[in-house]
Amino acid sequence: MATTPPTERTESQARPRRPWPSIASLSRTQRELIVAGAALATGVLVMPFLIFAAGSRFLGPYTHGDNPRAGPWALFADYVVGLAHGSAVFWVVALGPLALLVLIRGFLALLRKVPALKRE
Repeated sequence: MATTPPTERTESQARPRRPWPSIASLSRTQRELIVAGAALATGVLVMPFLIFAAGSRFLGPYTHGDNPRAGPWALFADYVVGLAHGSAVFWVVALGPLALLVLIRGFLALLRKVPALKRE
């Protein structure tokens, strides 16, 4: 009985094609834009909820106008209004993950440029 070697894949075992390109096939610019977009999305969509969680844990409940126990969505709404008005504090929070990413990459690039110390 003839069998196919285990390294070969039959047509039914072939990987299905993805509707989007893999990250490795994208150009460096495209990959960098994806990473920067993900960092910016994290700053805009995730950071307000992390701030709410930390603030409610250590500072107490978030108050919003007459509501002494407003939830995370009230904070998120205030955050979006602050971004729309151009408040620098809200934009620092929104751009924080992107700035942290740039600082880490700059530090790593600096470490690569500095010659390694030779141990004697």
